[in-house]
Amino acid sequence: MRVVIALGANLGEPRAQLEEAIEKLRKVIVIEAISSFYETKPFKVSEDQPNYINAVLIGETKLEAEQLMKELLDIEERLGRKRSTLNAARSIDLDIIDYQGMVINSETLTLPHPRAYEREFVLQPWLEIDPEAQLTGFGAVKELLAALI
Repeated sequence: MRVVIALGANLGEPRAQLEEAIEKLRKVIVIEAISSFYETKPFKVSEDQPNYINAVLIGETKLEAEQLMKELLDIEERLGRKRSTLNAARSIDLDIIDYQGMVINSETLTLPHPRAYEREFVLQPWLEIDPEAQLTGFGAVKELLAALI
């Protein structure tokens, strides 16, 4: 299955943590493309936080969507992610943005990612590696990005 994964970090050594996460993801995803790393301001936060480093990768996996999500959560935990408040600073954040264009609404997973359409830090790197990208239910990534900037 074709997957789009967003990566981000703003605590510790964000670039190194993204690189380490990518290496761990290679165990469950055959990575076809990885965007550049983008430095972005924290999104919709009330407290002061360091800037994020964000990237997107595209690849193929044999895992079902929920299994893949579990793997992402395990990688986050191994890389020191501590969950506290919504939009809190983090050592690593891994999100499934798209999974073969499927729409999933379960207790553990919502796809496509419900807020990807409003996040320049997801859309810009995704567009870099897939200029024809489509976000299921929302349309062309290049049009979504253009609407934000």
